[in-house]
Amino acid sequence: MSPETTHDLVARLAARLGPGGLLTEESDIAPFAIDWRRLFPGRPACVARPASTAEVADVVRICREAGAALVPQGGNTGLAGGAVPDASGTQVVLSLMRMNAIRAVDPVGLTLTAEAGCVLKAAQDAAADVNRLLPVSFAAEGSAMVGGVIATNAGGLNVVRYGMTRGNVLGLEVVLGDGTVVDGLRALCKDNAGYDWKQLFIGSEGTLGIVTAAVLRLTARPRHVATALLAVPDPQAALRLFTLAQDELGDAIQAFELISGLSLDLVARHGGLRNPLGPAGWYLLVEAASSLPSLREAAEGVLATALEQGDAVDGVLAESSQQAAGLWALREGITEAEAKEGRGVKHDVSVPITAIPAFLEAAGRALAADLPGARANAFGHMGDGNIHYNVLAAPGQTSEAINQLVHGVVEDFGGSISAEHGIGQYRVTELVRHRRPGEIALARRIKAALDPDGLLNPGKVLAR
Repeated sequence: MSPETTHDLVARLAARLGPGGLLTEESDIAPFAIDWRRLFPGRPACVARPASTAEVADVVRICREAGAALVPQGGNTGLAGGAVPDASGTQVVLSLMRMNAIRAVDPVGLTLTAEAGCVLKAAQDAAADVNRLLPVSFAAEGSAMVGGVIATNAGGLNVVRYGMTRGNVLGLEVVLGDGTVVDGLRALCKDNAGYDWKQLFIGSEGTLGIVTAAVLRLTARPRHVATALLAVPDPQAALRLFTLAQDELGDAIQAFELISGLSLDLVARHGGLRNPLGPAGWYLLVEAASSLPSLREAAEGVLATALEQGDAVDGVLAESSQQAAGLWALREGITEAEAKEGRGVKHDVSVPITAIPAFLEAAGRALAADLPGARANAFGHMGDGNIHYNVLAAPGQTSEAINQLVHGVVEDFGGSISAEHGIGQYRVTELVRHRRPGEIALARRIKAALDPDGLLNPGKVLAR
C-alpha cells in the first residue's frame, strides 16, 4: 500500500472504532508487534481493537477494500510467531482483547459461551464458580485468550483425558475474509446437520476466518486429585507404567508427563527448585482426578506395583495440594530454566505413543552422530504422544540443521512436526517439507475458497 492509502485506511478505521479502538503511536503498538519469545519482530500499520462482532466485520471490510492484510491476535502467547505482523508497515493487527465477555454459563448443560478476547483463566474461573471444570489448561492460561486458544487448537496438560481444544468446542461465531458473520453458537453436544464447518477454523491460526465467540464444553469438577512424581529407568519402563496406570486408573488419568533427567537438572540449577527424588535418567509426573474417594488408594497401588516390578526406582505421592503444586512447579519451570542454560532449538513433535522410546533413542543417536555437543532436553505429554524434543545447541550449530535432523526422525516414525503449538511462521518451510503434496494442495484450495484475496494472516501456516 502507498502511504496515502495507509493514511486513508487508518482514518477510516479510527472513525469506525472510535476512541480507544485504534492504536497508531509506536509506543502503543510495540507490544503487539513481536511475539513473547521475541523471535519475530514486526511493524504494523496500526492496531485495531474492535469491541463487538459487528466492529470486527467492519474492520475486515475496510481492510479488504484497501487491500490491507489483517493479523488476528489474542493474548499473543503462541510459540510459532503466528499472531504478529511482518515488517512491511502495511499490515493491520486485529486485537480481540476488548471482546472479553463471558456471555453465558450453563452448569446443567455443561457449556460456557465466551467472546474471543476472554482470558482463558477467567473462563476457567467462571466455570469453577458454578462447580464445573473448563478442561483446557496450559502454562499461559493467565494471558492466553479463548479466540487464540481455538485458532491454534492449543493442547496442554490434560489432553490425555479431555482431548485438544478442538474436542472442547461445541459452537463458533466467525467473521470471514469478506466481512460475513457466520453464527454457529449452538450449545449442542450432538449436531450432525451437514458439514461441521467449525472444524475448519479451529487450528487455522486466523488464516481462514476470525473467531469472535465460542461455546465451550464443561465437565464435572473432580473432588479428589492424586499427583505423583516417579523416577524411572528408561522410557520403555515409562511406557509400561502408562499401560499399568490405564488399567488401574482408567480415564481418571489427566496428565502423564515424561521428563528427562537433564530437564530437572536445569530446573534445579536455574530455578532453585528441589527434586524430591534421587538422580535418575527419566521421571514421570502423573496426575489423576476423580469424584470417587477411592482414587488415592488406587494411585498408591499403581505406585507400589511399579516399584515392585522395577518400572520405577523411586516415587513420591503428594500428600496435599501444596505438595502437588510443588511437583508441578518442577515441570512448569523447565522452559524458563532451559532459556537460562543457553540457546535452545524447540521442537513440538508427536509420534505414536508406543513409538516414543524408539523415537527418543533414534533421535539421540542422530544428534550424537551428526551434531556432536548438542544436548537433547526432552519432556512433555507422554500420555498423548507429544514430546517437546528441545535441543541445546553447541557453538556453530544452526537451527535449520537441528530442525531438519529432528523432524527427519519424527517423519521416520510417522509423526507430526507440530503436536500442539501450531505452524505460524516458525514452521512454514518445514511443513512443506514434511506434509504430503496432496495435503498441501488441499490446504491451498481451502484457503483460496475462504480467503481468495489472501489478506487473512498471510505467510502463516502456508508459505506465500
